[in-house]
Amino acid sequence: MIEILAATTNRGKVREIEKLFTPSLIQVKLYFLPDFNIMVDCPEAGETFLENAAAKSLFYGKFVPHLYTVGDDSGLVVEALDGGPGIYSSRYSGPDATDEKNIVKLLEQLKGIENRKAKFVTAVCLSRNGQIIKTFTGEVEGIIIDEKRGSGGFGYDPVFFYPPLKKTFAQLSTEEKNRISHRARAFQKLKDFLESSKEFSF
Repeated sequence: MIEILAATTNRGKVREIEKLFTPSLIQVKLYFLPDFNIMVDCPEAGETFLENAAAKSLFYGKFVPHLYTVGDDSGLVVEALDGGPGIYSSRYSGPDATDEKNIVKLLEQLKGIENRKAKFVTAVCLSRNGQIIKTFTGEVEGIIIDEKRGSGGFGYDPVFFYPPLKKTFAQLSTEEKNRISHRARAFQKLKDFLESSKEFSF
């Protein structure tokens, strides 16, 4: 069995990851930060999603060097905004940012702009005992619409329209989202790596 610390306080995110590893060719035991009473914030000073994911993985890995640690970072990349909000997605509207405020600012920035191409990106980093083992990324492309649709999800999901399913991410079922989301794609790559690596085949 491989024991992994997911560098998050969000048990919902841990459940998402657990679903991806069921079924799996390997046995995985997942922990999250509260399991070890880790309540400190990781300083995010990276300039890319991968840098932030690596920073989280290495930072929290120091508390449990005997475990593998997975850090991740996600955000929205909008073509017409030169890649913004990018790594600042969660705090786009300022220090008191909320999902609603972030969406309002995003739509204001895109007012009058025809190009609405965007993508969600997730970066994942696997490390152990201060050493980065492997990094992974997942992306999903869509367009930003002017009105919110759907009540599910979080963040920019209500205005992120996914053409293949003709729905916003906030309108997707949990099963649909877990099948095509950027986070699911990144963690699927992690799962594939663990299953194919001899280091973990025990």
